[in-house]
Amino acid sequence: MSRSDSIPVYSLDNFRKESRQGVFYQVEVFDANRHFKVSYPHRHDFYEILYLARGSGFHIIDNNRYRIEPPCVFFLSPGQAHKLELSQDISGYIFLFTAEFYLLNQHKKGRLLEFPFFFSVDRTNPPLKLVQQDDELFLRGLFQRGNKEINKGEQCSEDLIRSLLDLILLSCDQLYPEENEAIRSAKGHFLVKKFLLLIEENYQKNLRVNDYASMLAVTPNHLTQMVRQTTGKTSLTLLQEKYIVEIKRLLLHTNLTVSEIAGAMNFDDQSYFTKFFKKYTGIAPKEFRSKSMKNT
Repeated sequence: MSRSDSIPVYSLDNFRKESRQGVFYQVEVFDANRHFKVSYPHRHDFYEILYLARGSGFHIIDNNRYRIEPPCVFFLSPGQAHKLELSQDISGYIFLFTAEFYLLNQHKKGRLLEFPFFFSVDRTNPPLKLVQQDDELFLRGLFQRGNKEINKGEQCSEDLIRSLLDLILLSCDQLYPEENEAIRSAKGHFLVKKFLLLIEENYQKNLRVNDYASMLAVTPNHLTQMVRQTTGKTSLTLLQEKYIVEIKRLLLHTNLTVSEIAGAMNFDDQSYFTKFFKKYTGIAPKEFRSKSMKNT
């Protein structure tokens, strides 16, 4: 894997096949012939649903490694970094969309956050395994219909695409593993997901818990209480975990120096940055990079 000076962030413009005014979505076949000029790992500024009917490999999402065992569905939220390691017989469909596209005709503006597979409070993204054949065939049909519609070009109906997307999300929501229900039903769950979304959007600013609480129009104590009830952790712990994940990612996948990474993460003092990283990992940044390089 090549190392660069930053982890790229791609928009839908990088994936669309043709010019389309106001593009906010893309539905297409996903196989070994799908080639775009993207590097791994990378991030998106949009949502992704990846349905796989055949093939094997691994999908690494935010440092979590998941085995690809079709039929299955993967979900990505904006800001997450991921890497795909795929066999040549990989086959399925991919649905890319922005929140603006999905929410255009939705009355509940926070609905995307309510799905358990977007901005997971435990920071995991396990795929949905399709056990029942009728469920798999139903979902496959929705992706196929979306792909057929989008290939109409200017005659494509955005309302139909949006309705198909809604059916896909609602169907996956019903099928998602029950163990996530405990987290989903916890008091303050929606507030915590909004907090996680804000962290994804603002982590490089190195804001304090008080800043996030103000953005959410709640007190810092209330935010921490809801976070603790939902995740068993404090608000500060979630912030620190995000910093550590991002620092590790920059150490592993870029050529930035430790000083440059400290600056990118808005740490004014490199010495404090090194102490911060070592406190939560037990190892200095340079040592972490060196050991990781030896193991790759």
